[in-house]
Amino acid sequence: MFWTEIDAHISRVTGEKFQSQQRRSVSGGCINQGYAVSNSEITYFVKLNQASQVAMFEAEMLGLKQMLATNSIRVPKPICWGTSGDSSYIVLEWLEMSGGDSKSWAEMGRKLAAMHKAKATSQRGFGWDMNNTIGSTSQINTWTADWVEFYGKHRLGYQFQLARRRGGNFPKQDELLAAIPELLAHEVQPSLVHGDLWGGNAGCTVLGEPVIFDPATYYGDREVDIAMTELFGGFPAAFYKGYNEVFPLDTGYEKRKILYNLYHILNHFNLFGGGYGSQANRMIEQILR
Repeated sequence: MFWTEIDAHISRVTGEKFQSQQRRSVSGGCINQGYAVSNSEITYFVKLNQASQVAMFEAEMLGLKQMLATNSIRVPKPICWGTSGDSSYIVLEWLEMSGGDSKSWAEMGRKLAAMHKAKATSQRGFGWDMNNTIGSTSQINTWTADWVEFYGKHRLGYQFQLARRRGGNFPKQDELLAAIPELLAHEVQPSLVHGDLWGGNAGCTVLGEPVIFDPATYYGDREVDIAMTELFGGFPAAFYKGYNEVFPLDTGYEKRKILYNLYHILNHFNLFGGGYGSQANRMIEQILR
């Protein structure tokens, strides 16, 4: 019954009768189950979670639609989302992925820069139309006119609150938050950002076309995306060269990126605990030096 309902939803949305004949388990990321669902003509990517998590898929759908609307970088086309019984689901275009070469990664940089430069149709400062998730942590996107205020309150401030409840100890937290206006003293235009752009959420199709997916979208400083690409080993050098050809990074990025990546390390502490707390404290010390 569950899969029949998803098949019917796909059929309604696409206008083409779809009846799945094969369902194969594939990676759906850290927190979802993923399936390649196909008939003799077409394959879709379906992610599943508990019904209570349906808002996460609604936010993913909206983020992908907004990224598509910039006519810049390829993202999986969202088909539909909903609930069936005690499960929630999202259906996306299926893309055959591969590693990509330096040419593809340079194009990834150029196309991400084009997305960051794209003008928003409705701009209310920094934030987004709904809260979403970073991993499985709530990400607060309340519209805020000032980037310093938004980042201090809804990114670092919120993560520090969660970390305290988890028993985290960050002796220089208040000193860091007080220093944010000085640390982020550069001109920021709101850009549509991916929000969770590490190597696991980017790749290339078998034809070499760059793709990004699994977004935690909002309007923010474009540097948050570039910073995160450097967090877990970095993207190929061609990516950064391509990006800077189209939209060169501002002076001071090398310092700001540590502050921007602190958000993700705090989130990893809140999700997984362990050594991420001491890593966050080392980053705070580095920033304040």
